[in-house]
Amino acid sequence: MSRKVLITGGTGLIGSRLADMLIDAGYEVALLSRQPNTGRYRSFRWDLNKGTIDEAAVRYADCIINLAGSSVSEGKWTDERKRDIMASRLGGTNLLAQELAKADHHVTAFISASAIGIYGDMDDRLVNEETAPAPADDFLADVAHQWELAAQQIEQLGIRTVIARIGIVLSTEGGALPQIARPTKLGAGAPLGSGKQYMSWIHRDDLCRLLIQMLEEPQWHGVYNAVAPNPITNKEFTETLAEVLHRPLVLPKVPAFGLKLMMGEMSEIVLASQRVSAEKVLRQGFTFEYPHLKPALEALYKEEPE
Repeated sequence: MSRKVLITGGTGLIGSRLADMLIDAGYEVALLSRQPNTGRYRSFRWDLNKGTIDEAAVRYADCIINLAGSSVSEGKWTDERKRDIMASRLGGTNLLAQELAKADHHVTAFISASAIGIYGDMDDRLVNEETAPAPADDFLADVAHQWELAAQQIEQLGIRTVIARIGIVLSTEGGALPQIARPTKLGAGAPLGSGKQYMSWIHRDDLCRLLIQMLEEPQWHGVYNAVAPNPITNKEFTETLAEVLHRPLVLPKVPAFGLKLMMGEMSEIVLASQRVSAEKVLRQGFTFEYPHLKPALEALYKEEPE
């Protein structure tokens, strides 16, 4: 029997690829979206500002994958932007919890995104799922922590709940990589800040395969780091990227104060050091297609013209 998967955030960087991979694997897919989609997928409407959701959405699904949330890497973090980043995650997850508390559905699994930002800036310390969240004065950590607490409401309803703490998702179609690669492509690439801060990354296809495995196998429950097993310093990342793009690194490091001037508080994304363990997903039996950075970048850029 073909299982039905409802995806929130299904038009985003992860959701759009995940939907295609689920279809290829024989699933039926529908999207829960602010704008009902006229594209290839069935879609249901929700309005987070009004707190409304099409009641047929949850009734449609056997499983829900919850990825909805405003991008943290687009636009400066004004107060309004920060409110939207938080509300878009909590509002959606709380709405789903409200619907799932009703009896008339057959949802057996709820997979919810979170982020490795929950750990805060940890220097070179290797962190795992047991590591305590950073204090609430760290905005990204607070967002991820509140988002996970919202998802735990669904676990309390007796529905198998899996939380994926997602690292830097590598794709040439959006997210952090095109922004990181732009100066390198122009021949002006340089490490950011000290260059010693760790980046925990995952190729987009590995992330989607991991989410599908979480969906399919009932032994997955609780919190997992969704990162490749080889985190790398920003300096090593920049050097590897320059090598793959056949570009020189000509500039010295971009100083942290310059990034803070340019990006404001959002510079946390590139300056915080997060060396995150993938041990738990490996022990659970997941196999990465791209465990190392260089082959991951080569696979992404081989499609692109020089």
